[in-house]
Amino acid sequence: MRILVTNDDGIDSVGLHVLARAMRPFGEVVVGAPDSEYSGASAAFGALHLLRPEMHRAHVDGIDEAWAISGPPALCVMFARLGALGDPFDLVVSGINPGANVGRAVYHSGTIGAAITARNGGVTGVAVSQAVTTGTGVMGQAWDDMIKDLKWETAASVAAAAVSSLVNNPLEQPGCLNINVPNLNLTELRGWRQTSIGERPTRALTTVDVVPKEGHEQAFYLNLDWGPAEHSFPEDTDVGAVEAGYVSTTWLSKVEPVAFDGTERAEQAIEAFVANAASLGGTSAAG
Repeated sequence: MRILVTNDDGIDSVGLHVLARAMRPFGEVVVGAPDSEYSGASAAFGALHLLRPEMHRAHVDGIDEAWAISGPPALCVMFARLGALGDPFDLVVSGINPGANVGRAVYHSGTIGAAITARNGGVTGVAVSQAVTTGTGVMGQAWDDMIKDLKWETAASVAAAAVSSLVNNPLEQPGCLNINVPNLNLTELRGWRQTSIGERPTRALTTVDVVPKEGHEQAFYLNLDWGPAEHSFPEDTDVGAVEAGYVSTTWLSKVEPVAFDGTERAEQAIEAFVANAASLGGTSAAG
């Protein structure tokens, strides 16, 4: 099996590197990720008729082949499908995104956009995101001061358990699986929830202030104001499940062939990874 690992945070992201190493037991892993930040890019390619994309070799510890590509994650997946990174891929895994991609963020996430692009190209895509612990209930993109507290290995172990189940239970047609993991140690997770998308925003933009840009006539800054955090999501939604300490798994397609809501196979996979946590690098946050 050939597995493409990508993300929307760029080739240097810690989450990308941890995820790529977690995929090694399942086949040949190739990293093909943007050369810079593309958060919020969704499944965009950009203006293809104007682009002159480039790629160059990159280094990821423990991975034999890694490439940085000058374009958003969906474009990285498309290039891989067209043969830019060698033989066809059997699976695309995107992440680990710092900050959960739940609720309305699903429609804008570059992490998920890569997985959707894979599915549209005939390959199953898996998007993996890690919630941030902010005390505000906000589950969006993390800032640098939040990333230092992320328990990357927990999300990597959950992703490995999910991929293991997909490998052992091949899909009849390509699907897109969105996984969101609480920022907890692996042994602290309450289990799995197969969820729907929480349709309300976890924290909504309320107003946009138009502020004159000094020294530039008829030019303005647009300053965004945020409302209070929302905490009243039911546990059968992606937002509510993660806030309650469960791994959220949501199929972003009509295909629902594998249950990750506490089934025996999923539970056995997690138990195996807990038992072998030392060999996976432990469950503490990456430094």
